[in-house]
Amino acid sequence: MVSKENYGFIDHFKVIAAILVIAIHTGPFTTYNEYVDFLFTGIVARLAVPFFFIASGFLLFQKIRGEAAQDRATIHRYIARIATLYGLAVLIYLPINVYAGYFSSDFTVYTLVKDILFDGTMYHLWYFPALITGVLITSFLYQRFSFPVMLVIAGLLYMIGLLGDSYYGLIEQSDLLHAIYTQMFMLFDYTRNGLFFAPIYLILGAWIAKRPLTGQTRGVMAFGFALSFVLMLIEGILVNQGKLPRHDSMYIFLVPTVYFLFSFLLLQKGRGGPYIRQLTTWIYILHPFAIVLVRGIGKATGTSAILVENSFIHFVAVTLLAICISHVVVRFLTRKKTKRATKQRAWAEIKVAHLKHNLEELKRLLPPAAELMAVAKANAYGHGSPQIAKILNQIGVGHFAVAELEEGIALRKQGIKGEILILGYTSLKNVSELIHYKLTQTVISEEYAASLDECGKKLQVHIKIDTGMGRLGEAHDNIGKILRMYRHEHLQVTGSYSHLSVSDSPNHEDIAYTKEQIDRFHNVIRQVELEGINPGILHIQSSYGILNGVDEICGMSRAGIALFGLLSKEDDVVNRSIDLRPVLSLHARVTLVKTIQAGSAISYGRNYRTSKNSQIATVSIGYADGIPRRLSEAGGYVLVRGQRASIVGNVCMDQLMIDVTHIPGVKEGDVVTLIGQDGGETITAEQLASRCNTITNEIVSGIGSRVERVYVE
Repeated sequence: MVSKENYGFIDHFKVIAAILVIAIHTGPFTTYNEYVDFLFTGIVARLAVPFFFIASGFLLFQKIRGEAAQDRATIHRYIARIATLYGLAVLIYLPINVYAGYFSSDFTVYTLVKDILFDGTMYHLWYFPALITGVLITSFLYQRFSFPVMLVIAGLLYMIGLLGDSYYGLIEQSDLLHAIYTQMFMLFDYTRNGLFFAPIYLILGAWIAKRPLTGQTRGVMAFGFALSFVLMLIEGILVNQGKLPRHDSMYIFLVPTVYFLFSFLLLQKGRGGPYIRQLTTWIYILHPFAIVLVRGIGKATGTSAILVENSFIHFVAVTLLAICISHVVVRFLTRKKTKRATKQRAWAEIKVAHLKHNLEELKRLLPPAAELMAVAKANAYGHGSPQIAKILNQIGVGHFAVAELEEGIALRKQGIKGEILILGYTSLKNVSELIHYKLTQTVISEEYAASLDECGKKLQVHIKIDTGMGRLGEAHDNIGKILRMYRHEHLQVTGSYSHLSVSDSPNHEDIAYTKEQIDRFHNVIRQVELEGINPGILHIQSSYGILNGVDEICGMSRAGIALFGLLSKEDDVVNRSIDLRPVLSLHARVTLVKTIQAGSAISYGRNYRTSKNSQIATVSIGYADGIPRRLSEAGGYVLVRGQRASIVGNVCMDQLMIDVTHIPGVKEGDVVTLIGQDGGETITAEQLASRCNTITNEIVSGIGSRVERVYVE
């Protein structure tokens, strides 16, 4: 099944984990019972940081596909992003460091380097160098060993770290080991770092990414978490009673507890999003700043006895302040995008990260040596052909398909490199343009091949074979004609292909027909090769061919609708497990809200009349922008302020009207979502297509040129 969830439960638990980190640094129960506080902050809350690590490993290694150059670039980009964030955090806390005497007489270049590389310049910032070091170790091991070997190596490192953390009391019983660890602690203050602590969790995350979980394991994961959690509690209590810990960040049973917790949450259905992820990051970074502010407020207002000395109130105050400050920071960082959107009448937001993710997911389903051709026709299915092609070109896609000559020329003028295949007919009078822009032309029949050859100019072509689509291509049983198509002097054949007509269908007869088409294609290719002719690269699979795994022989597959995270129909089911994420969301604005009396007609044709006094909002988008007119009579709706609002009256060319009587506070300038998510509500392109009795392809490719495309990471 195709999953379109954005790991919502993982995103939301990260917020909980960030709050647990605040608890570790504030001790919420110390005023009431120090032992209870130890149980909570010294054992339970220790789930937080390993959860961050395992989530990072999972998300990062979903992008690792075994292509050395591209994988190195992915790792480098990730490390650069974490290092930038770390550098920013160091600067944020520089004034506090100065105030706290960090640069006192004990300060040396050595201590600065040690803190930057291992311990962090503030007590919580150790996480960032640990993540960077852990990613470097994990990627190094991944390139050389299997997962079992990686886990053994990481497990040994973790055991070394354990002996310097919760089990340090065992080390003190050996003079030799004590001396070794004493030397180690001259390099770093704790063993919960990127060498010993982070790798095991990052590798577990990578392992989950490469070995997808299934819904049937949900109960197993829940039981595994419950059992491991209880054992971790017992372990923590025992090592504490034995007075073994030097620190209490690492436990043996912490590893399976985090693994089972993450796996269980991953299997739950839910939606997260960039806002929650960014909020979590900034809560983690800024919570010590919130601690300083709360203490300062308590001192300035004479309320320290409540805000600071009462540990639970202190914890709550710091948590709320950290969340508020982080919210402001996230909104500030995204202000440019928001300001730009306020100027737009109607716009499609294109999520670049989702496009890249879908590309990697599709490539994962292909044989290792297979190429992927990105279908960028019809303005890249409404997503913006030049921009989409540029993004894909930059990350290694070297084959593109378009419908006609002008689409190909437009891509070349935008600097797109690699092969651009024209899937349709090109007039003979435009052959010189094919050559000038280095475009590859589809040969649609034997007669067309002869006409192209008569132009007397060298031309790159792909041969199209009709195996049962009944559209373009020479019929598969016309072997003599097909062979002549390959033998023309001026046609350089670099590929051969066909098109499947029902590869999206689960119907047994259609599956049989798809197999028959594939057999016909390969039978033709065998006869071509028996004649000593090189047919070039072969391709027959489009999106559904990839998703249903109908052919594993061809050297290339064409990805269209699936590349944009969509299926053609709402109820489509595919055979292969894949996580597709919609790339496009569509928005417009409320331009007017007014009260309409009961019995009043709305829009052209007077087909709709209000049944009661109503609040009717006009929205700045219409059928000239790609909104199907039949939505008026198909029960169509949009999202405003996180709620559904029905479309009333006929959709106009440039506008449509919605009933917002039940939604308080709707006003001019409010964002209206036609495709995408708003609060807890979502409208998918598939749902919109289903209401209009059409396919998703038609909906998104029909989004008009007046709709601005906004590309966001």
